[in-house]
Amino acid sequence: MAEEKKGFFSRLKQGLNKTRDNIVAGIDAVFYGASEIDDDFYEELEEILIMGDIGVNATNDIIERMKEEVKKRHLRKPCECKELLVQSIKEQMYVEDTAYDFEREQSIIFITGVNGVGKTTSVGKLASILKQQGKKVLIAAADTFRAAAGEQLAEWAHRAGVDMVGGTDGADPASVIFDAVNAAKARNVDVLICDTAGRLHNKKNLMEELKKMNRIIDREFPDAHRENLIVLDGTTGQNALVQAREFGEVANLTGVILTKMDGTAKGGIAVAIQSELNVPVKYIGVGEKIEDLQKFNADEFVNALFDIKPEETQNIVTASNIDQTEDFDETQLEEEQEAQTIDVQEKEPSNEEPETLQESDNDDETEEESLDKPKKKKWFFW
Repeated sequence: MAEEKKGFFSRLKQGLNKTRDNIVAGIDAVFYGASEIDDDFYEELEEILIMGDIGVNATNDIIERMKEEVKKRHLRKPCECKELLVQSIKEQMYVEDTAYDFEREQSIIFITGVNGVGKTTSVGKLASILKQQGKKVLIAAADTFRAAAGEQLAEWAHRAGVDMVGGTDGADPASVIFDAVNAAKARNVDVLICDTAGRLHNKKNLMEELKKMNRIIDREFPDAHRENLIVLDGTTGQNALVQAREFGEVANLTGVILTKMDGTAKGGIAVAIQSELNVPVKYIGVGEKIEDLQKFNADEFVNALFDIKPEETQNIVTASNIDQTEDFDETQLEEEQEAQTIDVQEKEPSNEEPETLQESDNDDETEEESLDKPKKKKWFFW
């Protein structure tokens, strides 16, 4: 499992190469080229983030957080702000554990999206993930319009080792959903995944069909945990936001599956989606293999985007770390540094005194008194 995780991170990092070249190079130019933290510095950074498809709302939030932290920490040099940016983006993209409650309950996952984004392959990969967790999974092949869609999904179901309920080509997709929901109840299935036909978000009759299928699920299985996931193509950038907004009007979206992240220059859209729509990215795909869909991890994604090795983040001071300490001020910092310097000097052996005299300074100090001494704070900087 560790090797698979490492392999996925490597593929994600490689897939974000174009995005990294598009965003990070410009960001570094601002951080290491600007002479001071001023309005021009923030404006240049804002422009690069927006051009990188991170989105206006997300960019504004990131810049505002950075300004607050710069003021709180009394930073003076632009190069000191890069880790603030990295941490702020991670916070923007953090996915709560409750986002995957459907894994712990009897659930129905309804998959939507436009044509060509990878819905059918995502259904198969998601079924495989849940099957490996020991879940009893059933797939509903409600894409009855596209030629050979049922056969394609049947192949993915076979790879994942799960059952499938389908219909004939051209059949009413709502009838397939009806049959699949009742089969799921009869077989006591843990998770039913419903594949749907790709449809343009501006086609009203097709969007109404989605509403009909949702009504059937609500009527036939009201106790099931509902999960409505939209599959978005990472290469489409801001157009993916438009699609998500339109589909969100006919289905209460609970998450996003972001596909085709292997080679896109628009990977920043992952940040925009969560900020603009308040809908979390729950899964991310970087290839065609069945294991190339994984749960979204904000730390892994941002580390891959900025080419940061995981061990490099261990000593980063985050906003949450700062909030747990006393208010930071320069006078206190100078006192702490001076105290540490004196402490080091006292511990250095002197050529004029024997070691026994140095040890005797603490002879009268009991072990209990030693433990009661306040410990000096340590400050970390980058």
